[in-house]
Amino acid sequence: MKRIALWLLSTVSVLVLLFGYHTSTESTLATSAPTSIVSDDDGSGTTGTGSTGSDATTTTGGSDDSSDASTTTVTGDAVDTRWGPVQVQLTVADGVITAVDVVQYPQSNHEDLEINSYAIPALVQETLDEQSADIDMVSGATVTSVGYLQSLQSALDQAGL
Repeated sequence: MKRIALWLLSTVSVLVLLFGYHTSTESTLATSAPTSIVSDDDGSGTTGTGSTGSDATTTTGGSDDSSDASTTTVTGDAVDTRWGPVQVQLTVADGVITAVDVVQYPQSNHEDLEINSYAIPALVQETLDEQSADIDMVSGATVTSVGYLQSLQSALDQAGL
């Protein structure tokens, strides 16, 4: 009888300790600005950081009289993922995606920052290369990739592409 009572108390103690253990902590790390890759006229990409934008769509007319070029910025729906929201913003000129900004992505801990430091630029570059949502996901960043693709498709739908 003593063995059963001792076993039961030790099992309960282990379970309390196990479920009380916090596997991740709230991040006190500084978060970086969203990453964007802008395509130059020669087709090469340059990497930079952007600031978060609003859900507004803006259109500006071209200043060249020989061109009716217009630039539109659309922001896709914020997609809630297991690790946090992902939201994509596109800049479209004459039906061509010229820039992609990821205005929201998981960055609540060190692992999120590490994974997304290589996943986001890869997803952005592939979007610029393919000019559609028909892109490959990034290995090791499945959750972010799925959220990115859903938000990207939302932005493409809003842009009429």
